[in-house]
Amino acid sequence: QVQLVESGGGLVQAGGSLRLSCAASGIFFSINTMGWYRQAPGKQRELVAVIINGRNPDYADSVKGRFTISRDNAKNSVYLQMNSLKPEDTAVYYCNAIVSIIGTYWGQGTQVTVSS
Repeated sequence: QVQLVESGGGLVQAGGSLRLSCAASGIFFSINTMGWYRQAPGKQRELVAVIINGRNPDYADSVKGRFTISRDNAKNSVYLQMNSLKPEDTAVYYCNAIVSIIGTYWGQGTQVTVSS
């Protein structure tokens, strides 16, 4: 089994910053893709940012220029630096990993709340 553990959510004022972290544990060969999704109340889960091995990261248009995704393959971890946060960024943020051969996994989610 593969487990993803997220941390770093919280409450911040508009214009502030937060950094989310996600670490994968378990027995596996490699992680092809790691990313972050979010789900606001009453809305569908949406992609925020994704980083695939050997490729440049991709971002949702709504976060381009404000959020930065990065990963540390040695630590099987992915990070999301969120700057210039807006109230509309308020959501539960989920870490996602596509593990080679095994499948797709999700973290438990971490709440990000941005006050106006």
